[in-house]
Amino acid sequence: MQSDPRLNGYLSRALSHELAAVQQYLMQATLAGLWGMTDMSTRLRTDVKEELVHAERLMARMLVLGIPSNATQLPPARTGRSVEEMLLIDRVLEIEAIRLYEEATNYCARIRDSETHALLTAILQDELGHLEELDRMLTEIHKGVEQ
Repeated sequence: MQSDPRLNGYLSRALSHELAAVQQYLMQATLAGLWGMTDMSTRLRTDVKEELVHAERLMARMLVLGIPSNATQLPPARTGRSVEEMLLIDRVLEIEAIRLYEEATNYCARIRDSETHALLTAILQDELGHLEELDRMLTEIHKGVEQ
């Protein structure tokens, strides 16, 4: 397949996003551990592992396409001052990922790159699941506040 600068850009942005998510979730997992919230820390460490898998899959695809792994400078990790704030920050991160992957999958469909489309679609589904889980956790927090 001939090099496509737009596709290269999507893959590089996706890799940067995944590595930023790793940094953010790891920072939050560490903070939750310091707060004595073992379950939350464990859940966030699971998210770190999932995001690392995404990054690895993206890197593998980039190598196949001859694209150098080019993650940009990562934004600062945002931790939050409470569990609710942490989840809201993570929700924004996941929504950004969903938008990126939706745009990228649409582009892959237009250029008929079925392999990259399949990869990005699978990651998109994972990100949608992450958003659903965050929304569930936020709903539980709000139910607890109302009682």
